[in-house]
Amino acid sequence: MKRFIFAPVFALCLLLCSCSQSEQTAGYVSISQEKAKQLMDSGDCIILDVRTPEEYNEGHIPGAVLIPDYDIKTKAEQILTDKNALILVYCRSGRRSKNAARELAALGYTNVREFGGIIDWPYDIEK
Repeated sequence: MKRFIFAPVFALCLLLCSCSQSEQTAGYVSISQEKAKQLMDSGDCIILDVRTPEEYNEGHIPGAVLIPDYDIKTKAEQILTDKNALILVYCRSGRRSKNAARELAALGYTNVREFGGIIDWPYDIEK
């Protein structure tokens, strides 16, 4: 009887672990905007905006560095020289930031956190 219970429980545990680890296995971690703000307030992180220059100029998180998502492969290593630095990535809605975070991880960046889009950002922005 124990054998019949163990197998389904084990399979369920594997499934749950793989679902919660999907972004980690992609080389980055998704975090909440609240957690991102805490990390920003504590300092010692790079805030990376991966939107277009036009979107950036309309308003961005204070201190954010702009590297559009389409330039990550060619410009990240020139601008983001420390591959172990904490990098917080955002875009407009969250789609481009996930792709950019994945690209950064593929380039060897080890401490990438993606936190979605500025459209949901409840904190200050600057123009």
